[in-house]
Amino acid sequence: MKVILESYGGLAAAGLRRPPDVLDSAALPEGAAAELERLVAAAAAAPPPVDSGRARDAKGYSITVEDGGRPTVLEQSDGAMSPAFAALLAWLRDRFAQG
Repeated sequence: MKVILESYGGLAAAGLRRPPDVLDSAALPEGAAAELERLVAAAAAAPPPVDSGRARDAKGYSITVEDGGRPTVLEQSDGAMSPAFAALLAWLRDRFAQG
């Protein structure tokens, strides 16, 4: 499974867009790969939160999961984020910060 994290927007973005972070679960230890699969399944199953539109300058996130040739795209923002998506995002950020 390959996971691609893209961040966009936000108050300070001013048109800047970083290249996406990419993680291949085959390169992870078995326990970490299983945890990633669990987090992805939970985020995909969670109903998307209702976006009130109040946080128009909120940072947005797109997590694309490529598994078995089928891409699944999960998109949420700081203004409207499910707990399951937030858990997946935090896990990915920690992983990418470790290098």
